[in-house]
Amino acid sequence: MAGALQYYDARFVLRWRHQYRLLWEGKSKVSWKIAQGKKAWGSRGLWDARRRQWISESRLAFPVRHPEHPELPLWLVVARRKGSTPWYLLTSEPVESEADAWKVVLAYARRWQIELTWKSCKSELGMQSPRVWDWETRLKLLGLATLAYAFLLHLLSTPFKLLRRWLLRYAAHRSGRRLRTTRVPLARLRLALSRLWLAYPPRLSRRARPALAVS
Repeated sequence: MAGALQYYDARFVLRWRHQYRLLWEGKSKVSWKIAQGKKAWGSRGLWDARRRQWISESRLAFPVRHPEHPELPLWLVVARRKGSTPWYLLTSEPVESEADAWKVVLAYARRWQIELTWKSCKSELGMQSPRVWDWETRLKLLGLATLAYAFLLHLLSTPFKLLRRWLLRYAAHRSGRRLRTTRVPLARLRLALSRLWLAYPPRLSRRARPALAVS
């Protein structure tokens, strides 16, 4: 993976197993031994949304090299938390200060928001189940999903306000103060279109009439 990232000149932050080896100060060592006994650069309080409490975390970093790609400069950022397993993050971003280390850790912590956003988009488009592995099939699926997503966003524009209101009232009516005061989610709009399609299916099986021949 490191070779591919280097080939494409990609900036990256990835989780590194503590037992994996790296080159540090010219020697091959497992990651956890590189940070063993080293004092943290600093600590600060962070809000743990899952446990709903404030926690104290500390950071430190080391310039390292990958054993198979020693020409690629890397940094190993270690995030420590009391009562939890430390994070070992390998990054191509230069980490010269405590602020740089915090940027790397917080960037990695946001990976779950990316996953939740992708999950939400799949749910809004009703495409949680498809599983495809072929590259060409993936491109087709993502192309169709992009067109559908763009169409739904287009319906949220101002010119379609009355049409959208009628459609939601007719095919996806909801009551309650929260739904009256919040923005329309794409999932509800997609559901309304789906129900309208089922109620009045287009006649796709009808063959197009042949063009009039002109001599």
